[in-house]
Amino acid sequence: MDRAATPRQRLIDAYASVVATPQTGIFALGTMSHAYLELDTRPGADARELVRRVAGLREPRTTIGGVNIVAGFRPELWARLTTDACPPRLKSFGEPLVGADGYTLPATQHDVVVWLAGAAYDVVFDLSRGVVSALASHAVLANEIVGWPYHRDLDLTGFVDGTENPTLVDATEATIVEAGSPGEGGSVLLLQQWEHDAEKWESLPIAEQEQVMGRQKLQGDELDPRPETSHVARTDQDQFGRIFRRNIGYGTLTRHGTIFVGFSRDRERLDAMLESMIARRGGSRDRLTDFAHAVTGAYYFVPSSEALAFFAAEPAS
Repeated sequence: MDRAATPRQRLIDAYASVVATPQTGIFALGTMSHAYLELDTRPGADARELVRRVAGLREPRTTIGGVNIVAGFRPELWARLTTDACPPRLKSFGEPLVGADGYTLPATQHDVVVWLAGAAYDVVFDLSRGVVSALASHAVLANEIVGWPYHRDLDLTGFVDGTENPTLVDATEATIVEAGSPGEGGSVLLLQQWEHDAEKWESLPIAEQEQVMGRQKLQGDELDPRPETSHVARTDQDQFGRIFRRNIGYGTLTRHGTIFVGFSRDRERLDAMLESMIARRGGSRDRLTDFAHAVTGAYYFVPSSEALAFFAAEPAS
């Protein structure tokens, strides 16, 4: 049989002939309910068929109360199934990241992430059940996080979150792999669940909280001068490069915190921020890590809409 006629070769040829665009849900701001479903491939399951099924997931056909879907994959999984369609050197969060004083960011890498965001949790819940059901023969749900915005733009520390986010006009350059590069139209996602020590945090006077954050609590303005150990100083995007954050709150009264959802055109700038936070390469640890600790950590490659569409068009195996 002519190799050019195989589904994989058709995918390669088609992918090379179009302009790749990012998955639109990355930039769909204003959604009020979120679910992050992390899944692992079942033993013996065909990974290519799993990716095809993920690519075939569809959002509800409604203009009111709809749900956005963003899908990503463990970098090694996506790279194994595609040709020149994943950024080189992109790797999973394969092992814990340990700082100079032993402070550790855990690695909890999974094979697939499906992020659902909608106007209300009922529709997100229904679609979440549908996603898990559609993938059940090839993947098992390994982790589920449900999130919601806190007073629109605050995190559960009470501070404004995302003040350094680029505008939507600039976010594409910071977030999306450029045309002509491996993985064009895609993005690198760092997904972490950070649990807050609410009692310890709320025992601090507001002035001390501001020193930890490096910002004023009400206005959101950076302190001048900003403390070297502040969260603002240790994650300075002017130093490490721009990313696009879609952080959201999660949890119950007794256990809650922040879901860090960071998109970047490469992993290097995300790694640099994490290493700075835990003082892996010297200096002092981000003081915010005294009041919050990561309980999960994974990197995913979020391919372009076109790359997913080509997989979805393949015949079932």
